[in-house]
Parts: sequence; structure tokens; C-alpha cells
Amino acid sequence: MESTSMNLELTLQQGNLYRHVSSLIVAHLRDNNFNQAASAVASATMTPLNVEVPPNKLLELVAKGLVVEKDEMLRGVSSTTSFDSSVPIGYGSIPAPRVASVDFSALNHTKGASKSFPKHETRHISEHKVREFCKRQILEEYFSFNLRIQLTVLRNHFFVENLYMQNVARCARFSPDGRFLATGSGDTSIKLFEVSKVKQMMLPDARDGPVRPVTRTFFDHLQPINDLDFHPQNAILISGAKDRTIKFFDFSKAVTKKAFRIIQDTHNVRSVSFHPSGEFLLAGTDHPIAHLYDVNTFQCYLSATVQEIGINGAINQVRYSSTGGMYVTASKDGAIRLWDGVTSHCVRSILSAHGTAEATSANFTKDQRYVLSSGKDSVVNLWDVGTGKLVKQYIGATHTQYRCQAVFNETEEFIICIDEASNEIVVWDALTAEKVAKWPSNHMAMGSPRWVEHSPTEAAFITCGTDRSIRFWKQT
Repeated sequence: MESTSMNLELTLQQGNLYRHVSSLIVAHLRDNNFNQAASAVASATMTPLNVEVPPNKLLELVAKGLVVEKDEMLRGVSSTTSFDSSVPIGYGSIPAPRVASVDFSALNHTKGASKSFPKHETRHISEHKVREFCKRQILEEYFSFNLRIQLTVLRNHFFVENLYMQNVARCARFSPDGRFLATGSGDTSIKLFEVSKVKQMMLPDARDGPVRPVTRTFFDHLQPINDLDFHPQNAILISGAKDRTIKFFDFSKAVTKKAFRIIQDTHNVRSVSFHPSGEFLLAGTDHPIAHLYDVNTFQCYLSATVQEIGINGAINQVRYSSTGGMYVTASKDGAIRLWDGVTSHCVRSILSAHGTAEATSANFTKDQRYVLSSGKDSVVNLWDVGTGKLVKQYIGATHTQYRCQAVFNETEEFIICIDEASNEIVVWDALTAEKVAKWPSNHMAMGSPRWVEHSPTEAAFITCGTDRSIRFWKQT
């Protein structure tokens, strides 16, 4: 308990330090008439542009720091940071992408030759299983919930199926540096994998015996996990669940199984996304407006100018752009909405983005100029952020049942999604919109994949299935 409190205090200190540094930088740029740069930094760090800082405070602190550093060098003392981030060695150091992101504006109507998607090998790396105490908990919750529903469901033999579905691997997320990945399940468990161990597990000539890629398993939710995200700097994983909570897990500690902090929301938490600074997070819930939380104080903010959104405006997914200047929501009413990352005002609504079907996912391209969305209309769309116009459409994969998503590969040259009907992985050339690959998912026939997530740093992705299994794919 004491170590958890100390770690929490260190996390708060670090967050406050980042915020203070951002304020100093914004004020310095603004006061020296670098208004455009000041606005950009303020937007990216969610710092008020009119933040009050004494004149030349940044220069004063830098000058003092340089004097101290020079003095330490003369005395042979090495400089160290003033806080312990308590993260695995190298965590957060994100490798440069192998190539620049694709410029879709250059070839809006490309119909030329498509690129070939490289071959991948795949391996079953783990699965979510309902533990005995979880089964008991599910049974107790179920039978105490509603007697009338209980009897009706039992008559229709649905309860057994419902219990089986508690095992479903529902979501997955890679860490920003690509070193870790996490999966969440209907059985309330979260598994954390070390990617290097997964790769070692896939080697045909592994000599050190069985490799266990699962490094942590967390159990602290009461209802199924909907989404996950990694803190951009610290070894912290957050989860959003149907039990209306967002939980914080410190995965730098080997024995941790429970959350060290909890946000209690008022709605089913469908999606979570950290701001790139790590100081804020967004929660997409059954409420039509994303809930913005300050990570240090847990204070919740809502848009001051809430527009009229229908009763079916629950948010299936929310994601920040790479700088945090914008975020996007995909809603059950079929709309894709773009929001200002500083004011939280809705700046563009793409209504009926997927007709009358639910919009199930939305993600920005690396340059923040486009948004890739998918929906239960079995269509994947690419939208221009500036105009709200449809740029590309990718068809040929059926997804009408699950809250699935379409994703770019790490170079944004290809788009990957699932086909529920054929139990296959579908790949398109991002520029030509031509289908270039269709592979068996290798998930059981009764359990097609319901989630796909690509590594941000290398040619590898993960699929989670209704057969409970988790499969890792990597380029051969």
C-alpha cells in the first residue's frame, strides 16, 4: 500500500512538472511574438494560450540551470532527474517510422498498380479463460439481477452461450513504442504481453524451453473490458469497462494485479484515449459527448457548447490525433465527429458517415489530415479532416455484428480489417483502395476475429476472436 502511494505521488509530481514546463514554453513563445508557434504548443499540450507566467521566467530558469550544470561538471557530479519514472528500461522511446506517412492528397483518384502486402506468419499466443471465481461472480450477478429475465433466458438456453461469451477477447492495444501489447476480455481480465517474448515464442528453433509472453494478468473489473490504452511516457495501462470505471494499472511492478487508481464514470465506458502529453484522457461512453479527465486531479470536463445529438449518440470509439490538437469520435448514430483538442468544441460533424449503421471506429492518419473510419455497414471510409469530404472507400469485407475497427499498417500504405462472414483478414492498398490480400484468420470457425490492432513501429499486428484466442501476426 505504501509503495502504491509513493508511486502515485511520483506520477502526480511528474505530471505537474510536465504541465509547468509546457506553461513556461507557451508563455515564452507568446511574449516574444511567436504567436503561431505558441498556439501550436498550447494546442498540443492543452495549455491555455493566456497562461500567466512572470516575464522571461523560462530564460531565468534555463540560465540558473546552466550555471548549476557547469558547477556540477567542474565538481565531477553527474546530473540526474528529480523524479523516478518507475518504467521499464527504454519504455517510451519510440523508434522513427520506417517511411513517412502516405500523402493521400497527391493521388486522390489513383487507379494505378497496387502494392503487394508482404506475407505474414501467425501464432496463437494466448487466450482468455473464465476463472472459477469469475464464473461464480458472473452467476451471482446474473441470478441477482432480475428474476424474470433469469427465467426467460434459462428457458431459451441463452445463459450458457452468455457465459461462454464472457471469455471473448474484445480489444487490444500496442504501447506507443511497440514493446508491449495488452488485450481485454469479457471475463474482466487484462493480459499484458512483451512483444520481444512473443517473437521469441514464434522462433522455430527456440532452445530455452517454453517462452511465456504474458508478463502480467490484471483482474480488477466487475464487467467486460471495452478498450485499453498505454500512457505515452510511464508504465501505466488504463482500461475502460462496462462497470463504468476507468482503471490505472502500473505494469512496472511484477506482482501487481489490481489497479492503483480508479475513475468512476456515470456511464458504460466504451473507449479510452490518452492525450499525447499523458496529462489528460478521453472516455467515450454511452453519453454522446466524450468525457475529458485531468489525470492528476480526475476532474471531468464536458464541452460547454453541446450540440443536439440524438438519443442514439453513444460513442463507440474516441481517439486523439498525434499532437492532441484534435480528437475524433465514432458513434452509434453513424456519425463521425471531429473535436477541438483544447476547447472540446465539435468543429465538424460527418453525419450518416456509415448510413444508418453504427460507426464503430475512427483513427487519424499520422499527419492528422485524414480520418479512417469503419462501420456496421461493412464499409471502411477515409475522410478529409479539413473539408469533411469522402476521399477513399474500401469495400469487400463484411462486418455487421461486432464493434470492430479498421487500421493502417505502420507505414500507412495498407489498411487492415476483418471479414466476419468468411472469418478472414482483409487488406487493401490505401492509395488505390484495391483489395490486395484476404487471408484465413486461423481463429476457430465458431469464433471469427472481432478486433485487429497494428503495431505503431513494425510490420506486426494482433487479432482477438470470439473463440477467446489471441493471435500475433508478423511479416516473414
